[in-house]
Amino acid sequence: MNATLLPLVFHPHYSIPFPAGHRFPMGKFGLLAKALREQGILTDENEYTPEPLSLSLLMSAHQKEYVQRFIRGELTKQEEKEIGLPWSEWLVERTLRAVSGTILTSELALQHGLACHLAGGTHHAHPSHGSGFCIFNDLAVAAHAMIESGKAKKILILDCDVHQGDGTIVFFKDRTDIIPVSWHCEENYPQNKQTDGINIGIPKSANDQEYLSILKNTLPVILAEHQADFIFYDAGVDVHQDDRLGYVNLTDQGILERDKYVLETCVELKLPTACVIGGGYDRQEEKVARRHSLLHQAANQVWQAYF
Repeated sequence: MNATLLPLVFHPHYSIPFPAGHRFPMGKFGLLAKALREQGILTDENEYTPEPLSLSLLMSAHQKEYVQRFIRGELTKQEEKEIGLPWSEWLVERTLRAVSGTILTSELALQHGLACHLAGGTHHAHPSHGSGFCIFNDLAVAAHAMIESGKAKKILILDCDVHQGDGTIVFFKDRTDIIPVSWHCEENYPQNKQTDGINIGIPKSANDQEYLSILKNTLPVILAEHQADFIFYDAGVDVHQDDRLGYVNLTDQGILERDKYVLETCVELKLPTACVIGGGYDRQEEKVARRHSLLHQAANQVWQAYF
């Protein structure tokens, strides 16, 4: 592999056969890879493919019985409804593979300083159940694995998805070595917000300037106070003005600036940073894939400037 290029993690199984017209844009992952190849950011030289997931690693973070029931297709109708994705063997494969992808991204970030996943950010999944299109919490599993293996001593999970990372907060509410930070729209899903962790409210309809001002006033303070040695960054694009589920009004340029700001701030402090794409919703999957590519464009610019 070419260490002079930004490491990117992808697997063709991230996009699976899925019911047409479903609210979750399952095709966006493959379309994101296609867009990044067209942009010259993803090449054969810097594409890393995750192995199948270690179930013992998954079960050391998630409740064992929940993991087993999901894999066997034994979730109740209500549990499936809470998740919002129709169960299939394909869904099991893609879910496990994507969690493995975030773990691989964290290992590459540790090795090279910065790495990006073309999936991940399933932050509504709780230890014992899934919710809001999230089955297992890849951020929680990967952060837990890094601490348990001694690869990191203190981790900050910086979550800029428009929705609160409520599941991630539940995982780590009693811990001081993994700190979840959530910048999210105050009036949005989930209805019942978690109060643990660090929560920074973004007003409904905030534009680029308002959003970036809040971010720049809070991120450096949080980094200085917590002195982490590893960062996970969830770059949800559901903050976009055209997102179906967002309620915040960022432009493409605003998202690019947000991502560049977060990555530059972390990289300047020599903090290894692993990025995931988080949420993004549009009936036209190509559009949402292009929005997600802004993270990889920003990361590529930061990579060329700093590495």
